[in-house]
Amino acid sequence: MKISYFWTSGTIITGRGSLKRIADEAKGLGATRVLIVTDPVLLKTGLIERVKEALAPAGLETGIFSGVEPEPRLQIVTECLKAVKEGGYDLIVAVGGGSSMDVSKAASVLMTNPGTINDYLGVNLIPRPGIPVIAVPTTAGTGSEVTPIAILSDVEEQLKKGVVSPYLLPRVAIVDPELTVTMPPAITAATGMDALTHAVESYISVNATPITDILALEAIRLIALNLRTAVANGQDIEARSNMSMASLLAGIAFANAGVGAVHALAYPLGAQFHVPHGVANAVLLPYVMESNLLGALPRFKTMALAMGEKVEDLSDRLAADKFNEAIKLLAADIRIPLHLRELGVTAESIPGMAEGAAKVTRLLANNPRILSVSDIREIYERAF
Repeated sequence: MKISYFWTSGTIITGRGSLKRIADEAKGLGATRVLIVTDPVLLKTGLIERVKEALAPAGLETGIFSGVEPEPRLQIVTECLKAVKEGGYDLIVAVGGGSSMDVSKAASVLMTNPGTINDYLGVNLIPRPGIPVIAVPTTAGTGSEVTPIAILSDVEEQLKKGVVSPYLLPRVAIVDPELTVTMPPAITAATGMDALTHAVESYISVNATPITDILALEAIRLIALNLRTAVANGQDIEARSNMSMASLLAGIAFANAGVGAVHALAYPLGAQFHVPHGVANAVLLPYVMESNLLGALPRFKTMALAMGEKVEDLSDRLAADKFNEAIKLLAADIRIPLHLRELGVTAESIPGMAEGAAKVTRLLANNPRILSVSDIREIYERAF
């Protein structure tokens, strides 16, 4: 067995109504002033008021930063950091999807480390831990509440970039499925496919371990059984609970095993065409997997079984095809676009996107098949 490390958030609290535990956790972290970081849409839903009410028993001063945007630019971290400093906050509560959590994690470490977030783009460049973060996801997809990663958009280079450090792991993750029931069907579908991508890519990653394998396969199984229901009936709390758990498990898995080419190819879509991250992953997933299957055939059969496909008597190669067919059917059922052109991507942009994706070596290094720029261009063309 090869040597491996395993990281996750300090405390993970799950289950219906778990948001009520946030006051105790905030007090346990020694907080006196709390900044809730979120986006303008969630601010209008009344959900932030629920978070404030849950925090009230702790008797803490609270403020709100609602400037988070989808696929957040590097500048948003600077704006959030300014709010943290000016308010003298010593705890950040991130409420929302991956964008709110990533901005919060990045701002937290800048409170204790010099420079700007640009100085820490890369792996293990942050010297000291930041102020505590409590992550409260309202979607079931990104898994950012349990990852040591913050993904941000570089507008000038039209590319998404990552900050990776154990110091980005939230001190507490509160995964309450009741907070996800108001997600619209389209967002439920996109975030659910994002979680599936995390699970699949971590399972076939060259850095997969026995621990991440267990987590990833259970996430795949839960998503195959519950995503359609969660999209069709958002009030189904059992489906919502199972999807929240799947997202959490997939997040822990990919935080340790890493993701691969799907994410690398999705980065230019988000940066250049502002395609939501989950949608970009969902559209690319079957096409990248068609390319990857030769690099991990036995694992594709295992994933097909986790998806509920009857492939016990098939060869690994045929079973891999069944897995890809199952992904495409799931995507079609929940109305995920099947081609890049449906997202506004142009054929002329493909060569440039391929060059950009090839630069995401941090992720491509995890992929089970080595991909050249030409290979990446061909994947984009098949997906177009």
